[in-house]
Amino acid sequence: MAKQPQSFFVEEWLLSITVISSNKNGSTQSSTYSAQAIIQAWADLRESLKHQSFLAHHLQALKILISSQAALHVADPQAKLLISILSLQSVSLPQESYPLFFRLLYIWVRKSRQSSMLVESAIDILLNIFSCQSHSEKRYLSEGIILLGALSFQTSASEKSKSLCLELLCKLLEKEYRFMFLSDELASSALAAAGYALSSPVKIFFGRILDILLSIWGQEGGPFGISQGLMLLHLIEWVLSNSLNLRSLDTIDLVRELMENVKPTHSSFAVVMVAAGVLRAINRSGSSGVMQLKYFAEERIEIVARDLVSATKGFDYDGNQSRPNLLLQCIALALARSGSLSYRASLLESLGLALLTEAFPLQRIYDKVLKFPEENRETLLGEIKDHINSFIFKEAGAITGVFCNQYASANEDCRSIVENLIWDYCQAVYLWHRQATVLLVGRGDELINDIGKIAESSFLMVVVFALGVTKHRLNSRIDRETQLQISVRILVSFSCMEYFHRMRLPEYMDTIRSIIACVQENESACVTFIDTMPTYRDLVNDHDFSKLPKSKHLWSTDEVQTARIVFYMRVIITCVDRLPATVFQKSVAPIMFLYPLLKH
Repeated sequence: MAKQPQSFFVEEWLLSITVISSNKNGSTQSSTYSAQAIIQAWADLRESLKHQSFLAHHLQALKILISSQAALHVADPQAKLLISILSLQSVSLPQESYPLFFRLLYIWVRKSRQSSMLVESAIDILLNIFSCQSHSEKRYLSEGIILLGALSFQTSASEKSKSLCLELLCKLLEKEYRFMFLSDELASSALAAAGYALSSPVKIFFGRILDILLSIWGQEGGPFGISQGLMLLHLIEWVLSNSLNLRSLDTIDLVRELMENVKPTHSSFAVVMVAAGVLRAINRSGSSGVMQLKYFAEERIEIVARDLVSATKGFDYDGNQSRPNLLLQCIALALARSGSLSYRASLLESLGLALLTEAFPLQRIYDKVLKFPEENRETLLGEIKDHINSFIFKEAGAITGVFCNQYASANEDCRSIVENLIWDYCQAVYLWHRQATVLLVGRGDELINDIGKIAESSFLMVVVFALGVTKHRLNSRIDRETQLQISVRILVSFSCMEYFHRMRLPEYMDTIRSIIACVQENESACVTFIDTMPTYRDLVNDHDFSKLPKSKHLWSTDEVQTARIVFYMRVIITCVDRLPATVFQKSVAPIMFLYPLLKH
């Protein structure tokens, strides 16, 4: 989960949000020069102003200062020097120098106290540069727009100057968004600029800026993808958190108005992320005075989720989707980062679908294993490794937590639907993984191992969910017959996923204890469970592999199937006294004689 920024630079904090590998650092890396080199760089720039020239070593001086920006302090005298050089009429500055000048001025604005006169001068020269420069020269845009945003945020600037900065910032976002969102690094600067602007005391541009952000999302060449969406979420969190801390009612009212009146031109993806940012800020603030705003934000996500679930035919993880659904991932990640939420049926539905089709998209993967020509499996291996490093997979635990919380508040009908979805998924994974293993053993071991990593994580999700089911459904409020049906289905699901049980889990043991206590004293439930076990004939034949090309399935080497049978045997021991002799003789005894031949 992202924390509030500790640095002076919002864009660095936003960029760190896109880093999901623990061995990477999202902040801007810089190599600090010696104090002597920094002093000399400032001396070279004073020389540039004195002689009204700008040579190669002056450009190098700017680069030295930028390389040391983490430890650099730019005070009013240095800022005045930079502004003076930018104001020289007789000197033609190289294009590559502008981003460096802008960055140094940005450091000054964010890390120092400024005089009002100098801030006004900086705004004048910045506006003049943008009016003279062709927008075809893109290199200065990123640093220029973030400086505009930071200046509009400064209390030392006049309202007129702030308004001019905001007006230009809006025009740049509208016209140049295709360039500004080409990469996450560029996007972090554009969004940070928008964040500063949204936090400006001048509120007349607030609605326009948000409207631009919501409208450009998903347009051709515009911002796209999960990482930039999460930046938007946390940007809104930052803006609203500041407003809540300062009790800025104007900003809160403007956000509420947006949540109530989303336009058709607004991207659903961006709307969800903005609403989630609102919820996260409110939940982290602990404020009880903005519950109406929280309600509208939750409702906005619910509307998008309901439309999406309806478009995807509801609870259907077996929808043959050939590619990831970014909006579904967006909803799941947004809800996982929002904090506490009210129960809403469409949120439960979308979270369930997101887990089974996006976080653990095993059907999509197994389909490719079975259909891809062998020479294309390297491509699939790369896709799986990318998925393992994706946001949706790494945050599957948090999404599962929200899913279980929503389930806990659902009515019995919704709970039953969700339960059946999960249990059916487990049985499908069992069949899929057996088939994939037969195809890949000895030829695609790395591929099957990486698929196994996703399946193991899905097993953890199933265990956590099943524990929640036992807490809410195996109690006196539920009739005995329903409790027994649920218990048997959980046992069958666990048997299907047993192959992926690679670690000791307290949640697993707690669930098993609850279920066994419910089942072992009921003969009918015990028999029903035994009836779900594969028969001797099913085990030694290969009916499930008849569609595979040149399949040579050997039951004794089928580790997925063996793990399932071993699970059955462990459960049968606890209820063997309740089994009729005929059931034991017909269903259990043949298998007990079959499996001791294996070395397990």
